[in-house]
Parts: sequence; structure tokens; C-alpha cells
Amino acid sequence: MNRQVYVNRTLNLKRINYIGFDMDHTLVRYDSQAFEALAHSMIVKKLVADKDYPKEVLNLKFDFQRAVRGLVLDKTHGNVLKLSRHGAIRVSYHGLKPIDYKSQRRIYKSTYVDLSDSNYDTVDTTFSIAHATLFAQLVDLKDKTHAESLPDYYTMADDVLWALDMSHRDDSLKSVVRSRLQDFVIKDEAVVQGLERFKAHGKKIFVLTNSYYPYCKLLLDYAINPFLKQHKNWEELFEFVIAAAQKPRFFYDKLNFLKIDTESGLMTNLESTLEPGVYQGGCAARFTADLHLDPNEILYIGDHIYGDIVRLKKDCAWRTALVVEELEEEVRKTFEALPYTQQITTLM
Repeated sequence: MNRQVYVNRTLNLKRINYIGFDMDHTLVRYDSQAFEALAHSMIVKKLVADKDYPKEVLNLKFDFQRAVRGLVLDKTHGNVLKLSRHGAIRVSYHGLKPIDYKSQRRIYKSTYVDLSDSNYDTVDTTFSIAHATLFAQLVDLKDKTHAESLPDYYTMADDVLWALDMSHRDDSLKSVVRSRLQDFVIKDEAVVQGLERFKAHGKKIFVLTNSYYPYCKLLLDYAINPFLKQHKNWEELFEFVIAAAQKPRFFYDKLNFLKIDTESGLMTNLESTLEPGVYQGGCAARFTADLHLDPNEILYIGDHIYGDIVRLKKDCAWRTALVVEELEEEVRKTFEALPYTQQITTLM
């Protein structure tokens, strides 16, 4: 794990009292390539079994390098777009094939994309890599050999997303992860040392995740407990663990907290003021109010561009930090290219 920290604005941690963490891809690191390869295989099986896609779809091989977070899927035209921060199209592909500039101008007229348009899907999280990759593969397969047996691009995009969501909901994906944690979850002692360092400096830390409690407990037991030196277990480390939070609804809705008995797993409605413990559901407004906190006193760290960062900042004004694991590779390549950059500068 890279020890450097990259920020685009300063944050005075003296003003932060509570630091919250998403679990998946933030507090608990996955082997993304292995996990997304598993998701890809689950999706194609569901498309063939439940959506009557041709069996040739099962032969599509996952390519982890095909997609990255931040891409946009044009469901109408079957295109994958890379945009600037202002929505301008920088690179475009139709399926697996690059689109030249003239063709891109002909398709989009303006070079700017309105992401509020329902014709576009965004790749907001690492869990969407398999989704974007398979969509591009299906577009390519339809254009080449299966024009009649595959539905239109828009339907394919929705079908892939449906199959991915179903793989999470019916537990087919996470059941494999649970049975082979060592293949999908990366233990990182430095993360745990960082958490205990926050505690040593007076910060209170909590977990806020969409994963359900049994899965959350399994991963925290596996990835956090073995490296704790100043605490007996993760329950002692975290002030709150909030599972099945239904983000982004957690940040704008008025959902009730359920108190979880960690011994039996039973849940009861929380009628009193929120106190340290393990919960399901709930909402940011009550969390902030019951703890008598100003929103600026809470920092939340996550990996989902929209669900963890955009909606949170918009709806409840907590401070936010986005984990961009891909940045490490970008920085490495930048340093590799530095001699050429310096040579170009000299020549100019």
C-alpha cells in the first residue's frame, strides 16, 4: 500500500471529532481484479440463465484493464466515454473500438454530456468495473455476430446492471467471497495502525456501510482484529458500526436505527438517544443531532464517487474524502514518464 496521501484541498483535523469509513474498498481492501472477475462470471451466467442471452456470452473473458472508475456509459449508442471534470468528451469507444474525432462530433454534436440524462450510466465505484467491461463486450459481440439474438444497447446496459445487482442481493457473489476470503480480501496492517493512531489522538471512528451485519462482522474479524495492538477487537475500536445503511438514502432520508445485539444478531427499534454500538439503517440527520455534532466535525471516507461523496456533501454537509486507489498507478506512470517530460520541456 502506498504511504503517500494525496489531497486537492486542505483539512484541519483538529476540527474533526468523528471520522467515518465505508467498509468495502475503503476500510477493507479487496483484490479488485479477482473480485471483478468473479462478478463478471456471475453476470454472464445470469444473463444466459434469466435473460435468454446466447450461450456465446459465456465465452467472454474478463479484462480488468478495459475500464476504470469515472467512465460514462452511453446506453443509447453503445459507447463508453471518458469525460473531463466539466463533462467534455476526451476519449470515446463504441464497444471495444475507439471512435475517431469526426465520428464522435457527428454522434454528439456538442462535446459536452449532461450526466443527469437517464441515457447515461456512470462508473462510480470499483464494483462497477465488471459492469462497464461487459457492456462494452456485449456491444462488440452484437455488432459483429449477434445483431438479432442480442437486445438493443440500452436494454443490454440495464440487463447487465440488473444481473450485477441481483448477484449482490441474492448473495451468490458474497457467498463465494465468504468461503474464500484469502482470495478476495487483502489484509493490511497499516490500515489498522492508522485507525489506532486516530484513536490515540482523540478521534472517534465509526463504520458506515451498505453491507449487512453478518458480512460486515466477518470482514472486520478477518481484516481488522488480527492487527489490533491497543484494542481487544473491532467493537472496542469503533464507536459505531452502522450496517445496511442504504446509502445514499442514509444521507437524505429519515430512516430509523435498529440496534443489533452482536451476540444473538437480533435487532430492535432504537427508541432512545443514539449511543455507541452496532446498528442497522438510520440516517445522518439523527446521527449528527443525537451526538450534538456540527456537520463540519464529521469526516467520512469512502470510495463511491456518488453514493459516498456527492450526495453526502449535498445533503448533510459532512466533510468528505474519496479513496482513489487507482491514483497509485497513475503516480507511478507519471514518475516513469518524467525523463521524457523533462526532455520535451528542454526542447520546447
